[in-house]
Amino acid sequence: MNTVRDNLLAIKSKIQKITEKCERDPNTIELIAVSKTKPVDLIKQAIDAGQLSFGENYVQEGVEKIQHFKQTLPNTPLTWHFIGPLQSNKSKLVAEHFDWMHTIDRFKIAQRLNDQRPTSMAKLNVLIQVNISHEASKSGILPDQVADLTKQILALPNLKLRGLMAIPEIENDFDKQLHVFTKMQELLNSLQSDYPFMDTLSMGMSNDMKAAIVAGSTMVRIGTTIFGARQYL
Repeated sequence: MNTVRDNLLAIKSKIQKITEKCERDPNTIELIAVSKTKPVDLIKQAIDAGQLSFGENYVQEGVEKIQHFKQTLPNTPLTWHFIGPLQSNKSKLVAEHFDWMHTIDRFKIAQRLNDQRPTSMAKLNVLIQVNISHEASKSGILPDQVADLTKQILALPNLKLRGLMAIPEIENDFDKQLHVFTKMQELLNSLQSDYPFMDTLSMGMSNDMKAAIVAGSTMVRIGTTIFGARQYL
């Protein structure tokens, strides 16, 4: 049975091979270990293997883990990403504890995060979630709404808008995956013409990481392949 360390090494090797084939620098891609529902001992194994960026979907669970590692590993520079849907009544916890928020899809949430971010902390890095596959059941705004929400968020002083995030419709065909991810890259490119500081595309999970990297992803979110099957608390 593979250990968390083995799995991380395998994922990093895969990223290396993909980037070599598409002539990208592997250092431009950040691996986010999706640790939702995973116990702190498994996360500690990942940290011991050199993994420092983690993604959480559930606010309270994520905050408990952040606080745990602040107490037990106070000198380890971990980065915590909130990657799940966020209810308004939970925004304060994200604003006070996380480093990144990937799933902004309405101004109300951005405004709350801005107002609730402690001024003693660095600006909260945020991404706009795009419903690139136009799925009725998915969160995210439609591509033609991105420009307006971008302008609104950029006016908020405690947030730092870094780019875009997407969770496309599940698709096993590589060419179809690539087609959707390329739309995201084109959307970011159009934003960068006005806002060159935007540098982040969060897209790609275990089943579509290759297509995401080829298309230009700068953050891939990998959970099961690192930690094993989900464990529901």
